[in-house]
Amino acid sequence: MGKSYVVSLGELLIDFVPDVNGQALADVASFGKAAGGAPANVAAAVARLGGDARFIGKIGRDAFGDFLVRTLDDVGVHTAVVQTDEAKTGLAFVSLRADGERDFLFFRDPAADMLLRADEVQPQWLEDAAVYHFGSVSLIAEPCRTATLDAARRARELGALVSYDPNVRLALWPSPEAARAEILAQLPLADVVKVSEEEIEFLLGTDATTGAQQLLSQGPSVIIITLGAAGCRVVSARQDVVIPGVSVTAVDTTGAGDSFVGAMLVQLAALGAAPAELADALAEPGVAERVFAFANRVGALTTTRRGAIPALPTRAEVEAAFGPLEA
Repeated sequence: MGKSYVVSLGELLIDFVPDVNGQALADVASFGKAAGGAPANVAAAVARLGGDARFIGKIGRDAFGDFLVRTLDDVGVHTAVVQTDEAKTGLAFVSLRADGERDFLFFRDPAADMLLRADEVQPQWLEDAAVYHFGSVSLIAEPCRTATLDAARRARELGALVSYDPNVRLALWPSPEAARAEILAQLPLADVVKVSEEEIEFLLGTDATTGAQQLLSQGPSVIIITLGAAGCRVVSARQDVVIPGVSVTAVDTTGAGDSFVGAMLVQLAALGAAPAELADALAEPGVAERVFAFANRVGALTTTRRGAIPALPTRAEVEAAFGPLEA
């Protein structure tokens, strides 16, 4: 069986996004409903870019859950979603500042995605995975924490590349200390980790250069540090290179990091490198530049539209906006 799928597991929820930027959450008069949740956004980004994407998660047996599955189906994601009557589908209200940055208010006490069990993750959902991707939000509570980590181990045993996005959301954790400890504890499961400079500072209390080396020492072979509009930095035992970003006028940064990850994972799946060979493959002349210039463009274009999944571009839209990438 060919392994072409980027499989992501975790939260799938509704983002309520203000119709007007620059207001405090309490002052917003109206919101637009959009599908969200970082791993779901990644799956949707992969599918929109023409890759094979599967999303594993849990939703409530409610209208919002139905809407989310339909949204993923519509963009071409293969959904492997369990429904439950034990909790409702999660909600997040997102307040956008004038510069497009955002603040979150979550309704998760608990949300359905937190109740995914390891025995609900079917073997066939992982067997064709070239990449397995997860984030830290699904590590906050049981039983989803065990389900997430069990699936990561199973995918790794099947030969998949494991991708991890710490995606720090302190408002969801019991304490910053709990977040830091749990996020760092799972680094040995990952082959590639996407992290921001601010997240390195939070997790390790150090600068990006020192922090990247500390992260590599925990087991991952490649660390990707996002630099916002400046692009990203690719750090491994073989290289430390900055891939410049592109300039756009941001409207809403929601989902930009997830679309960057989706674009990165589409490229890594196509690269076909075994986990142990990933650092070497990315250090080949021009490879990191090609993979991450594309990811930077996808992330940038996503910020020019509102919402997360509704903002995700196709490959044709990326090329129309920025021109074709060099092969």
